[in-house]
Amino acid sequence: MKIRFFSLFDYVLLICVLLLTIIGIFFIYSSGVNSQKVLVSNEYIKQIFWGVSGIVLIFVVSLIDYRKLRRIIPWLFVALILVLIYTKLFGRYVNGAKSWIGIGGFGIQPSEFGKIIFILFLAWYLEKSENTEPKKRFLISLCIMLVPMGLILLQPDLGTATVYIPIFLLMCYLAGIPLRFLMLFFATGMLTVIITVLPIWESEIVQKDVTLVNLITEPKLRLFLIAVSSAITVLSLFGSIFFKKKYYYWIAYTFTIITLALVLSIGAGKVLKDYQIKRLIVFLDPQTDPLGSGWNIIQSQIAIGSGNIFGQGFLQGTQSHYRFLPQQSTDFIFSILSEELGFFGGLLVFGLYLVIILRGFSVIRTTTDVFGCYIASGVCAMIFYHFIVNVGMVMGIMPITGIPLLFLSYGGSSLWTAMISIGLLESVKLRRLDFH
Repeated sequence: MKIRFFSLFDYVLLICVLLLTIIGIFFIYSSGVNSQKVLVSNEYIKQIFWGVSGIVLIFVVSLIDYRKLRRIIPWLFVALILVLIYTKLFGRYVNGAKSWIGIGGFGIQPSEFGKIIFILFLAWYLEKSENTEPKKRFLISLCIMLVPMGLILLQPDLGTATVYIPIFLLMCYLAGIPLRFLMLFFATGMLTVIITVLPIWESEIVQKDVTLVNLITEPKLRLFLIAVSSAITVLSLFGSIFFKKKYYYWIAYTFTIITLALVLSIGAGKVLKDYQIKRLIVFLDPQTDPLGSGWNIIQSQIAIGSGNIFGQGFLQGTQSHYRFLPQQSTDFIFSILSEELGFFGGLLVFGLYLVIILRGFSVIRTTTDVFGCYIASGVCAMIFYHFIVNVGMVMGIMPITGIPLLFLSYGGSSLWTAMISIGLLESVKLRRLDFH
């Protein structure tokens, strides 16, 4: 077993993770230096501890046969739901969300570790339900996602909650759930977000009344639209059943999306805070609120732009050292890196993430166990989404959602989650040719 472990272990994947973690520690250190070149934060020391212990976690998890976890996975999911409920009731607020539990200075963010448990439980169910009717399989899988996601939204932690969506979509797609079901969910979600942010878009960006927006968002008119859309959906379904015409089905499909989005947007408007909704649209024009919601994007773009090709040099950045960047050791760590290492520093990080994703997809493609395939796909979706959204966020091409850049951003919960995920990838790879 020892010989096999050392011969099949993916050292390229490990090296990429190590390099990203080391780079992260350097720039967490940089984020703690002020304009007088005085170190005012010891976050980098904590990150070193979390990084070293995280590497140990990779080896420990990779040694565990992931297939033997099947019998305890349902219990882990139940425990996750209970912990998320406890966090909502008794957790402590950090950055506007009641998402942390702990004692004194020690705390963890359960929603971060919850992503791993969600991946394992969804993989367990998708494997177990291979012969289940597709619609039932999709609906149960959707409920598996919506329960923890809903509890996280109630904290409210919009960024972490959104991570569950790409994990769900990729895993279900690889599990053979019909694409029309997944597109129904995705399109409904996107339309819900659009309808939810329309009022603030109207008042902050357009700054004038828009008839269509008023039609959709005015309470009585929205209820009327919901009734009409529901009626069209029901009539179209009857038409599809009795006349066997395909276009009736697609009319019902389209208006189901519209009806659900109109209904869900009412709930979303009540759950999401105004500042969260504003963040979702201010990236379109940060200058609409340059000292408020737009400040983060503006300062981040200045930092990235000032880095040019080769950067200003390590510890020579101005935006971070003068404290213009908010959450600079967590959400905006890539801004500091780009300012001090420039385009080539950013390119290095892009390259390392690309290798990690490619190695992950290699595991998906070569494993002979569907359970392992689903786990690997969930891990890849999580890492890819974190990277794309965080980097897009600091560049100003995606909304600010507070998602950390895995391996680089400061934080024990997110780093350990990422390390355990890599350990799971290694565990699947080491056993990818086993048929039992």
